[in-house]
Amino acid sequence: MSLFHHNAALRQLCDTHLPALAREEGLCENDIRATLEQGTMVLLGNPAHPGLAPILVGQPARVKVNANIGNSAMRNSVPCELRKLAIALEAGADTVMDLSIAGDLAAIRLAMLKDCPRPLGTVPLYAVAQKYIDAGKDPALFDPQELLDEVQAQAEQGVDFMTLHCGITERAARWATEENGRVMGIVSRGGAILARWMRSRKKENPLLERYDDLIAIARKHNVTLSLGDALRPGAGADAGDAAQIEEVIVLGRLARRALAEGVQCMIEGPGHVPMHEVTAQIQSIKKLTRGAPLYVLGPLVIDSCPGYDHIAGAIGGALGVQAGVDFLCYLTPAEHLTLPDMNDVKAGVMASRIAAQAGEAALGRAHALRRETTMSKARKNLDWEGMKAVALDPGMVDERRAEHAKEEVCAMCGEFCAVKMLRP
Repeated sequence: MSLFHHNAALRQLCDTHLPALAREEGLCENDIRATLEQGTMVLLGNPAHPGLAPILVGQPARVKVNANIGNSAMRNSVPCELRKLAIALEAGADTVMDLSIAGDLAAIRLAMLKDCPRPLGTVPLYAVAQKYIDAGKDPALFDPQELLDEVQAQAEQGVDFMTLHCGITERAARWATEENGRVMGIVSRGGAILARWMRSRKKENPLLERYDDLIAIARKHNVTLSLGDALRPGAGADAGDAAQIEEVIVLGRLARRALAEGVQCMIEGPGHVPMHEVTAQIQSIKKLTRGAPLYVLGPLVIDSCPGYDHIAGAIGGALGVQAGVDFLCYLTPAEHLTLPDMNDVKAGVMASRIAAQAGEAALGRAHALRRETTMSKARKNLDWEGMKAVALDPGMVDERRAEHAKEEVCAMCGEFCAVKMLRP
């Protein structure tokens, strides 16, 4: 019983929230505790996060969806990001990550924690790198202790999960960037900073070297370590290469090491993966990490659809869920082009929620099948309120029917409605 034995904060959260979570997920409390202990599920929740409603991620819990928000040096408006936060939650996001890289990052983070009743994630390396960039210095000059101090500060503020790129080794970074290697090299911002740090110092990844210090901080605050995929493929042609697989192997070992010390971990995954390779990729990652919760960006099944990457990601996400993915990070229409706006945030959340529903329906999960069956019956009865009740986006039903809301049939078929024609 290593996890609960070592992690007092997690024990406290379970005592308070597990009955409600068990009802919400349709699971037995004892089964949840056992799954948490095995490391195939995590309870996202830092007791210092004000007004938090924790969630479960991992099988057999419902697949969850994350929305990334946050400013940049080119577009920096805190009110705008807080509005995006509200839109993401309204659209059904289960968690939000603050990826801000400009302005007063601590103030932005605290404002988001205050306004976000769901778990909030961050990438602490961004806050450290920002200080160097603002000073006109190379962000790879950071001292490892600075990063540990930032992790500590964010844990104390209430951040629930943190992406930390602990698994990128000096060797794998070379493999990903050497000549005649990858098409896209390293596309992770955190991964690029760490690769540059290792290359300039000819030393191993400081997060790997100081992993025990990270474990100590995370355990005290029940911060879930989201072990980052610094070497995720940024092009379909790079999927499944040696650099990516080595990192996955290291992440699996690190997750087991943390679990033994009372710290929860998720594994972050690809990335860009051709459609015919998605299932094999996900299954191999789950096997190499012993079923740890898998958190994926997409995966995008093609590279050639800028402006529509949320669709490419939803296709890959649905296949991924069917193969074992637990947690989908959204992609928006702005991916690879610009900072997402309000409409992009909603479109991204909805695309990932559709992917989750499609994957879980394919797996035969009761809640997903119940939604599908209920929708079909409501359509048979031309029951628009019934359709709206189970629609992934109820507001869309009202919006698209506004001009003919008083009609029993839709404006596509009108009196040619096949359902209405064949009524007894």
